[in-house]
This record gives sequence, C-alpha cells and structure tokens, in this order.
Amino acid sequence: MSEDGSNVEPGGFPRFESLEEPGSEISDLLDEAPPYSKRKDSNQIYEANPSKDTEQSAASFTSQLDRNEEKNTGIPFSETNIADIIPLSIEESLQSSGSSETKMAEDYYPVKFPTGRKFRGRIFNGNQKGLDMKSDNFTVNLDAKGLQEFPVDIVKVKYVKYLYLDKNQIKNFQGIDPGDLLGLEILSLQENGLSSIPLEIQLFHNLKILNASYNEISQIPKELLQLGNMRQLLLNSNHIDTLPSGLEHLRYLETLSLGKNMLTYIPDSLSSLKNLRILNLEYNQLTIFSKSLCFLPKLNSLNLTGNMIGSLPKEVRELKNLESLLMDHNKLTFLAVEIFQLPKIKELHLADNKLEAISPKIENFKELRLLNLDKNLLQSIPKKISHCVNLESLSLSDNNIEELPKKIRKLKNLRQLHVNRNKMITMTEEISHLSNIHILEFSGNQITHVPIEIKNCRKITRVELNYNNIMYFPVGLCALQSLDYLSFNGNYISEIPVDMSFSKQLLHLELNRNKLTVFSKHLCSLTNLEYLDLAKNQIMTIPSCISAMVSLHVLILSDNKFESFPKELCSLKNLQVLDISENKLQKIPLEISKLKRIQKLNLSNNIFTNFPVELCQLQTLEELNISQTSGKKLTRLPEEVSHMTHLKILNISNNAIKDIPKNIGELRSLVSFYASNNQISSLPSSFLSLEVLQSLDLRGNNMTALPSGIYKLSSLKEINFDDNPLMRPPMEICKGKQMHTITCYLQRADERDEKILEKIFNIVANSITETNFEFLQQKLNMASSANNMPVRPTTPLNERIYQALIKWKAEKNVQFTATALRDKLFRALNMIGAYDIMDKITALNLYTSAIKL
Repeated sequence: MSEDGSNVEPGGFPRFESLEEPGSEISDLLDEAPPYSKRKDSNQIYEANPSKDTEQSAASFTSQLDRNEEKNTGIPFSETNIADIIPLSIEESLQSSGSSETKMAEDYYPVKFPTGRKFRGRIFNGNQKGLDMKSDNFTVNLDAKGLQEFPVDIVKVKYVKYLYLDKNQIKNFQGIDPGDLLGLEILSLQENGLSSIPLEIQLFHNLKILNASYNEISQIPKELLQLGNMRQLLLNSNHIDTLPSGLEHLRYLETLSLGKNMLTYIPDSLSSLKNLRILNLEYNQLTIFSKSLCFLPKLNSLNLTGNMIGSLPKEVRELKNLESLLMDHNKLTFLAVEIFQLPKIKELHLADNKLEAISPKIENFKELRLLNLDKNLLQSIPKKISHCVNLESLSLSDNNIEELPKKIRKLKNLRQLHVNRNKMITMTEEISHLSNIHILEFSGNQITHVPIEIKNCRKITRVELNYNNIMYFPVGLCALQSLDYLSFNGNYISEIPVDMSFSKQLLHLELNRNKLTVFSKHLCSLTNLEYLDLAKNQIMTIPSCISAMVSLHVLILSDNKFESFPKELCSLKNLQVLDISENKLQKIPLEISKLKRIQKLNLSNNIFTNFPVELCQLQTLEELNISQTSGKKLTRLPEEVSHMTHLKILNISNNAIKDIPKNIGELRSLVSFYASNNQISSLPSSFLSLEVLQSLDLRGNNMTALPSGIYKLSSLKEINFDDNPLMRPPMEICKGKQMHTITCYLQRADERDEKILEKIFNIVANSITETNFEFLQQKLNMASSANNMPVRPTTPLNERIYQALIKWKAEKNVQFTATALRDKLFRALNMIGAYDIMDKITALNLYTSAIKL
C-alpha cells in the first residue's frame, strides 16, 4: 500500500582543451583529439495525449472518485464529463451553448478542465513532402514535425477546419492569406516556445478554439480579442501575469483556461463574459477571490486550486449555476455563509486549507455529490451533513476529527468515505447503514475494533484500516461477498479467524506489521487471492496447503523469522513476485526451479555465505535483489549467473564481491546493475556487451579506471561512480554523472596514452644497447631478436628496436591498455638495470601527468 509521500539527458558538456607541450623533445607529443561526436536522439512523432492539461488539472481537483481508478476500484459516477467540451466529434464541440452543459443539468458529471482534445483521422495525401499528416476531410495534424513556419502551403491546397501544430517551433504566421483561413475553427499550438501570440491571429476570423498552452507567452494581445467567434481559449502553463482590457469582445467565449500562469488579480472586465461556463485559474498567484468572478451568470465550473486566497466574498451567492468549485491548496480559514446559497453545487474541493469548522448550513447542498475536506483543521463535521442526501464521496483525511455524526447513516448514496489520519477512537455502528458504500478508509487513527454490523454494508469492495490499534481480526468483514481489497497493516492482530476462509472473493490482502506468529491455514482457502503481504510479522514456517493458493502472484514475507527457505513456497506455480528479504536464510533449495513464472525475487539482507547457484535455474527471472546491508557478505558472483538470460535488474550491493564474472555480457536483457559498496576493481571486457543497460551503480568500490570502451554502452543513462579511487577518469570528471563527459575524457586519454607509449618506444629505441634489448625481450616475453626484427641488416638498430616494440604492442593491445603496456615496459627496464632510460621515461610521465585533459 502506498504511503503519503528523470532521466536527465546530457547537455551542455564542457569543451576540453587540447594538450600542449612547449619545447623539449616531447613538445609535439600530443595533438588535440578529434571532437567526440554526440549521439543524436531519434526524432519521434509526438502523439499528444488527448487530455494533457486535463490530466494535470484533474490531479489537483478531480476527486476522490479518480482515486478509485488508481486503486482498481470502479465506481461509476457518470459516463461522460465536461472535459468533453473539446469532444471527439466536432458537432459536440461547436454546437451552441446548450450542448453538454444542458445535459449536465439533468445528471451529474464530474468536471475536468479541457486543454485541447485532438481529432485523429485518415492519412492526408497532400503535396507537402516529408510530412506524415494524419487527417480526415477537415483535420490536419502536424505535431512534432520540426516546423519553424506556419504551413501556408497546406491551407492553400486543402480546406482545413482543425489544425494541430503542437511541439514545433512556429513563431509567426507570416505569408498567410486570410482567404485560406476562412474555414479554420480549431488551432492548437502547444509547446512551440512562443513568447507571444502572433499578431496575425486576428486574420483567423472564424476561429472557435485556440490552444496555446505550454509556451512562454507573457500577455494576451488585443488582436486576439477581435476574434468574436471564439468559444474556447486555452493558455495554460505560460507566463501571463495580467488580463487585457476588452475581454467583452469575446462575447461567445464558453471556456477560459489560464491555469499555471502568474496572474495576481482578476480585472472587473472578466464579468463581461456572460456566456462563460468553465473558468480555470489554478496555480496562479491570486490572493483575493475577485468579485468579478461572482457575476458570470452561466459559470458552471470554477477552478482556483493552488492559489493563496484567504476568504470568499459574500457575492459568491450570485453564482447560481455553479456546479463545481475547486479551491484545494489555498489559505481559507472559514467559508462565507453565502456559499451555502449555491443551489446547484455538486462538487466542492477544499483540501489543504486552514478550515476549522463547516457551517450547519451545508444542509442546503441538496445536489452535492463530492466533498473533499482533506488536510484542514476540522475537529468535527456538522450533523446536518446528513441532509446532503446525494453525496457520493466524502473525504475528511488529515484533520483532527474524533468522531463522525451519527446521522451520517442517512447518506444512503455515499459510496466512498475517507477518514484517514484523524483522531478516531471508535468506528460508529451507524456506518453499517451506508448501504451503498464501496470504499471505506480509516487508516492512521486509534480505532480498536470494527463493529460486527459492518457486514450489512454488502457493496463494500475496499477497506483500509492501516495503523490503528486493532487486536482482533474483524469477523464482520468476512461476510462481505463483494470485498476484494483489504488492508490491515500496522495493527496488533495475532490470529486469523476461521471465518476468513469464507472470503474466497478476496484478491488483495495486506497484514504487514502485525503480531502473526504463523501462516494461518485459513489463508490457504483464499484461492482467488492474488496479492498477500505478511511482512514484518513473526512467521517461521509455511503450511503445505499453501499450494491451494493457485491465483497468488505476489507474496511478501520480508522481515519474519525464517531460518531456511520454505520449500512449500515452491508449489506456487503462478507466483511472479516473492520478497523474503530481512530473514535468516542461508541456502536456497533445488526445488526453487519449480517456480516457473517467477519474475521478481528479493533475497536481500539474509545470511548467505555464497551466492545461491540454485537461483540460476530460474529462466523467467527478471529482477534479483541479493544486496546485504546487514548480515554476512557475498564474496563472489558465480559465472552461472549468466544463465538467467531474462534478467533485467540485478542488485548485488553491499557485499564484498571483488570480481564480476567474465561472462556477464551474456545477460543481454540487463537494464539495471546495482553493485555499490563492494570491492570491485575493474569491469570485464564482456561488460561492454550489455547493449540495453540503462542504469549502472558502482559507488563505493575499488575502481581506479573505467574501460575506454564504456561508450559502447549506448543505452546507459544513469551512472554513479562516487567513492571510488578513480584516476582514469578522475572523480571530478565523474561527479557530474554524465556519460558524454566521461567518454569524451576517456577518448582523449586513450589518444594521449597511445602517443606517450610511442614516445617511450622512441626513448628506448634511441637509448638501449642491443645486448640490453635482448634481455628486455626476455623479460617482456617477446620473440627472439632474429624473429622479432626481420628487417634488412642495413636498418639502423634504433629503428629495428622501435619496430619490434610496435609489433609487441600490436600483439598485446587486445589484452592490455596503453597504460598497462607502459607499466610492463617500465618494470622490465628496471629488471635489466636500464636506469638512465627509466629516468627519461619518469621525466616524461611527470610532465604529461601535470597536463590536464
């Protein structure tokens, strides 16, 4: 259960200065390396979400109802909503003001603010080359085509009514012929980087919907106000700080959406928009509920979420047609009594304010369907809330409420009741009269028991009673035949009653952080159960009857008292996720191979002394966590790990592993490799074959150098090499965690090291005697002089020695880097006593090491 609580593309990389050496015999040693070529992102066609703004707006206001969908609970409030004011059919969108709003007067529709639902149609076979235009007879979609100019040619050859130009770089409308735009009714320009709306907008005389959200627009031009046919104006997520005068010219405007701008006040002229039905001003900087908002006679939905409004004016009573008011995340300390004179209000969101009380006049809200009062300072709820007989969702979480009014039983239409994190000591029996309740949440209170009468709530599908003081499992819940989600985490339950075996419809059960000492056989009767969490109990064994739980997909047994891996678990043939971390397991049985569908396995923080090779039989395994923050440490990773060819995530962090298997490159599906806090000193060459690897964490190891070929890991996005004694590249290069920076450095370092090695070959060739070179060949395991220098007798000695060293390098270069070869050569020179040559090489090394890449 969730509790209350990006990849960054590399960009702007530093340009490295070339290495220069003034004077001396090594002055021309290092040339500037060729620039490292950037990888270009593929230019994909952007398929916009039909409700991009809608979803974001909805997140801030749409209701506890939407929380149902996140929790897989379907409670049908209505089949459509006002978001469809930008509909799938153009007739719905452009018909006169009585369309969807008229229907909404007949039934309740949760409101979501629109920002431009897009029409998709057939492929347009026009003359515009290189553009894949999705179109029907009137629609052209040119989203994300890299356009910098308005597609004048398109509107010349085609009668266009609906034009989508999102995610381009169009900054003006130059070259437009007004005659070509007579039919244009919808224009979408989202994400074009616009700093202003082009003045040529005034030529779009018949435009009815304009969506220019997600730009950098700072003001609404007066030319836009000349479009008298405008019905919907969507300018969310811009930088608009004031509204212009002349709004009265938009006399047919029905939807105005200015969410996430910088507005600090609303001018009186806004009240001239007499046909306005939907107004979105969420997440601006408003401190006052402007009186001008109160004189919009047709206003149906008003969103002021995320501002700094402290009170409501008494004129709010004039909003006689208002059905949805969203004022979450403001600074309201009280509600003006006049708000309770709104006869049509159906949805009221007041979460995250500073309300201390709700007036009994709430009884006037006869049409209210949804009330959200989360995160306020309420100590009680008025009894007269029972008069809100149409209420379907009531959310009171994160307040100081000690009890609910007894008359809550009269809310016969209530489907959702959320009272999490209050000061409830008892759960009133009156709840048993809520015959339509589907979701019941009382987590984070001090409740000690659940009344048996709850069995009368026959429609309940979800109950959450986490973190209370419940000692005995409520048997009343076992009689609920529709209950499929039950969460009792953080209580004091020590025994599962036999009644539990009758809850065969249950799909999801959470009982972590309780006092269970056994895995009850009664749980084994839950043959439809898919998710079971028994973490943080005191369970030591598993009954053999667990094999009856044929639907179980997820089983969490972490932090219990298991000293050996229960073989009984191996009978769960449909198990996909198993977490048995934080126990005292030492071995894994061979029978684990029977888990034919296992995908995720967490064995972290046990006491394995060796990596359990039995795991390598799990051909379907995709995620394995065997990190050991506590307990004993693994010292090696076996080569058999390469048998898990479907493995995508491998976590071996916090062990004492020194070497990564040489064949790890066979894990072709590996996406994430976490190996922090080990003793790894190098990566094997096959590691560079992990072509789909995206995340690599090697913090806290003994790495001194990264492989030059790390650039081959082209999918790598997240890297961390902190707390390693890295010298190549140095930590200051790695701390930015940018692959481009690292690979650029390594490329330059390789070029430098190659040139240094060749320079050292020159020093040796020009300084060593033929006799000493014979000794050197022996120390380096080079071929004999006769075989290694097959050149003409007239060739000078120094050239023959140089060519022999070049050949030695070519033979060893596959296995050793230039730096490693340099070190081997230096040690060999020391063995034969060529100290004068060593002094020259040391001087060269000192000089080059002082020059930064």
